[in-house]
Amino acid sequence: MDITILGRIGYDLYSEEPNVPLPRVRRFSRYLGGSSANMAVGLARLGAKVGIIGCLGNDSLSEFLAGVLKAENVDTGHLQIATGYLPSLCLTEVSPPDRFPQVFYRKEPVDTRLQVTDEDLDYIGASRMFITNGTSLCASPSRESTYRALERARRAGCRVVLDVDYRSMSWPSPEEAGLAVRLALPFVDVLIGNELELTIVAAAGSLDQAVDTLRKAGVPMLVSKLGDKGTRVWMGDESVFLEPYSVEVVSTIGAGDGFASGFLYALSRGLTAVECLHYGNAAAAIVVSRLSCSEAMPTLAEVEEIMREQRSKLAPAR
Repeated sequence: MDITILGRIGYDLYSEEPNVPLPRVRRFSRYLGGSSANMAVGLARLGAKVGIIGCLGNDSLSEFLAGVLKAENVDTGHLQIATGYLPSLCLTEVSPPDRFPQVFYRKEPVDTRLQVTDEDLDYIGASRMFITNGTSLCASPSRESTYRALERARRAGCRVVLDVDYRSMSWPSPEEAGLAVRLALPFVDVLIGNELELTIVAAAGSLDQAVDTLRKAGVPMLVSKLGDKGTRVWMGDESVFLEPYSVEVVSTIGAGDGFASGFLYALSRGLTAVECLHYGNAAAAIVVSRLSCSEAMPTLAEVEEIMREQRSKLAPAR
């Protein structure tokens, strides 16, 4: 297996009525959601061999989610079933170009019931890259399972990636979320987050302070998603910045997962930081030009096509 991913699999409902406020929306379409599941689909569509470790219920919504993952060629042999628990639910208003409010239902969601087995840990250890997210640390027993998985991945020599994936409704406070991620940093090779997430993890007042703190903490690679400003990656004392690709925005939801998929696909292929940013920004641009997260994830051919069209306009700045 090229890449194993541990984490959140959710059920998403997107409004089918553009520019209608969420309280008035009557029609929705359903999709696979959750940061880890979105990235699994994104990486699989780019051509990586991906397996997911997670927990679903024995309900019809969980059946739908597992079916989508299988159809996307994601290995689901390490999905657990927790009877009596349901996937988290997210409802999204679609009012482009810049209004996409969401309502999350995450009362004891099934993803927090994950209890990794020795077989799961062996599966992780046999992969070349291991990815998880900060939401997996929000409650027991998934918190302990995630730490065990991080420890095993590091010991096995996997490249370990942690996407902060901060969701306020999953935590008593930002401070608790930041502490949970900080405790994981000794195992992490690549930390991915937006400006808010990195400041929470570093307990800092600004992005610059957060970057300084996290680099001093020894994070080998720090990746910052800066929204419509672009993306930046720090490695040691060096950093590379890339402006976003230019497209017409349909929905910004899922842009971060699209970026992570493209960036990590390129990283798993041994490409340079600049090339990784191009793959990430290209994938994110395609995702925001479409509706939904998982179904919006591009193929490798689509990513390479938009890169050919736009990369000459985007010289990286250091």
